[in-house]
Amino acid sequence: MKHIFEKGSDQTKPTLLLLHGTGGTERDLLPLAERVAPGANILSVRGNISENGMPRFFRRLAEGVFDEEDLIFRTKELNDFLDEAAEEYAFDRRNVLALGYSNGANIAGSLLFHYQDALAGAILHHPMVPRRGIDLPDLTGTPVFIGAGTNDPICPAKESEELKALLSEAGATVDLHWENYGHQLTVSEVDAAGEWYKKHF
Repeated sequence: MKHIFEKGSDQTKPTLLLLHGTGGTERDLLPLAERVAPGANILSVRGNISENGMPRFFRRLAEGVFDEEDLIFRTKELNDFLDEAAEEYAFDRRNVLALGYSNGANIAGSLLFHYQDALAGAILHHPMVPRRGIDLPDLTGTPVFIGAGTNDPICPAKESEELKALLSEAGATVDLHWENYGHQLTVSEVDAAGEWYKKHF
């Protein structure tokens, strides 16, 4: 997968896995990494799917309707890539924190839904529920931050509540942070994620 790796100054911190939104690139979230987790390793990945020329992490059938088969395949592809990258760049595979926005947050959520030890935690900005009707792995003690919009047209508030409930039922420690700016990612939301990060890592 096309990516950027930047070695951090503090190897005790989790490696930050950056996952962009639809139409983004592996450069989009780099400024967030410095704001949320200064000193951490950064692994920023570009999605392998192109939708009308816009990079994404998995296919969708329509706005808000995921191609479930492709989601499962791409989630495994990303998980395998993390295994390889950990070996190549010599970071702790068990200490990876995902930071994703929109489509990137959805694939990060899917990693949590499908693989028990894929992530040490996750910052999910405006995610949706990746899949329904499946048993989640044991996520006991896994910290998750969800940034959501009370008036998000793409990701309704009840979607954020449902995702929190599903992750909590699997044992994750979930903080749900609300903003009133639709689907956009605001500085105040990023700063709230930074405060959450300090508390947990």
